[in-house]
Amino acid sequence: MEGRYSINSEDNFYVPDTSTIINGGLKDLLETKKSEDISKITIHASIIAELEHQANNGRRIGIEGLNELTDIRRVCDMKGILIDYGGRRPHLSEIKRARSGEIDAIIRDFAWKEGGILVTSDKIQYLAAKSIGLEVIHIPEKGKTLEKRLQIEDYFDERTMSIHLKQGVPVFRKRGSPGNVSFDQTSDKICTKGFLKQLNEEIIEKAQQFEDSFIEIDRKGSTIVQYGNIRIVICRPPFSDGWEITAVKPLVKLTIDDYHLSPNLYQRLQEKAEGILVAGSPGTGKTTFTRALALFYEGKSKIVKTIESPRDLDLKAEITQYSKNFGSHTEIHDILLLSRPDYTIFDEIRDTEDFKLYTDLRLAGIGLVGVIHSSTAIDAIQRFIGRLELGVIPSVLDTIIYIEAGKITRVLDVKMTVKVPAGLVESDLARPVVEVKDFETGEPVYEMYTFGEQTVVIPLETENYDQILIDARTIQNLTNAIEKFTAQPIVLIPKDRYGKRFEIQCAQKDIPAILGKGGENIRMLERTFHVRLDVDKSDRDSHLSGFSIVKEKMISFRKKTLYISFPKRISNTTIQFYTQDQLDKKKDPFFVGTTSKSGKIKIATRNKAYAFFIEILEINKEVIYWKQV
Repeated sequence: MEGRYSINSEDNFYVPDTSTIINGGLKDLLETKKSEDISKITIHASIIAELEHQANNGRRIGIEGLNELTDIRRVCDMKGILIDYGGRRPHLSEIKRARSGEIDAIIRDFAWKEGGILVTSDKIQYLAAKSIGLEVIHIPEKGKTLEKRLQIEDYFDERTMSIHLKQGVPVFRKRGSPGNVSFDQTSDKICTKGFLKQLNEEIIEKAQQFEDSFIEIDRKGSTIVQYGNIRIVICRPPFSDGWEITAVKPLVKLTIDDYHLSPNLYQRLQEKAEGILVAGSPGTGKTTFTRALALFYEGKSKIVKTIESPRDLDLKAEITQYSKNFGSHTEIHDILLLSRPDYTIFDEIRDTEDFKLYTDLRLAGIGLVGVIHSSTAIDAIQRFIGRLELGVIPSVLDTIIYIEAGKITRVLDVKMTVKVPAGLVESDLARPVVEVKDFETGEPVYEMYTFGEQTVVIPLETENYDQILIDARTIQNLTNAIEKFTAQPIVLIPKDRYGKRFEIQCAQKDIPAILGKGGENIRMLERTFHVRLDVDKSDRDSHLSGFSIVKEKMISFRKKTLYISFPKRISNTTIQFYTQDQLDKKKDPFFVGTTSKSGKIKIATRNKAYAFFIEILEINKEVIYWKQV
């Protein structure tokens, strides 16, 4: 009887199940059949109970099913078909087990005992009915041809990160990139409740039709949908004060090479790091970096899997993505241990169960990359304190990568040692201490240990974050490479703590040579030294040609002596120093000095020039220019 409708019963008495009501199959059957072919329709009480339960829980399918029952009654009244209600109302436990076939079994037994014809769109229900000799009509699911594109996508352009629709206000969107974001109104049109409900219905309907789309979470007041690479969050009353839809779409797809990792960090990620945390504030680019890291490991012939909620990482088909919303922590734990991945991406770690799962998997020997929200790098580690013993932390975490404005701004290394904690002096106070070191410099920045019943986290680094911790040889090698393209010496200004970004201060006429045709020279330098380079392109007055600014990083004080550091290439050279006023009025320099073999000029406190430098730089906050003679 599959594929056609066959009426063999003497009374033509129909008993539909929930599936054929929800998808409109029963209504289509009633509209196409003659009224004399159907004597009666009996709606079982369990159908109303199941739909009512779903509607009360805020599920759209329950409301649609109840509306469909109203349409069926209208068709029956119009065609003179008797519609009846019968059967017992199921218990709550039976309703909750509807997905396992409990309600289907109740309706099937009712049709058998009453001698009715079962009508279903459920293939399993159809086969079960046939197996017991029950007369059954199978109405296949109606196929729909839907356009993949959502109406909500019209608000996106190539620079839009997210769109925000709220009942009673215009549509807003975030545009730009991490660290450089603007929040703009797209139009003056106000979002109405009806408009947002229409968008909601389209999103839900299409999310169920396409293979790359999922309804990740469906609660009474909220729904989270992963539609292709767009994450959509829908909130509605009473959870929110009005209808709200937020859609987030990734802008760029970066590779690990785009982050210009230092050779040490690249080697660490490739060979040693297995308990990684990627930390940062919301919207700083953690997910983008994590995606690049997953593809990096997959490209190294590693088996990579992910744990996500929702599944919004846009990855290759070779990487399996698991959802926490459709599997318990125990199930995910068992699956990963049995499937033996080399690395698992855990996006994102939120509650205590997530921390426990991350810890269990890591202690089982699985390489993990966890994504966690934190305002600083050390906060990411502290969120594990209290959830597991302090001494276990170094076995779970070894590398903390902090992302800010789409860039890696800090990397921490976690190790266990036995020592007297910083600030204590008695040798009998030695104890296990978790040392947190700056990965690039090896300097301890925090210590964690127990003191009595309290866990103590002690910062060790100085408050002077302006100190640049870069190998002088690296700066010299990079300076020499740049000066191969210039006619005059350049000044290389570090722009971060670890020497991953520099600003090149040079004569205006040397800028084209440094950049090269189409930027080929600057790109070659960046690839060779794994850095980002910015060239000072500021337009200066013609009378400033050949002058450079004395930068803050060039100035240092030691043993009552002022040191002014120049590139080592500028050694045994006479340097003239001018204020802005002296240059404007074409006056003589206020100080002339000669650099040493190492490219430094020393000015003692007893020298009058020392006080003049201090007055200009510290008190007047003016600019000092220098020029090689």
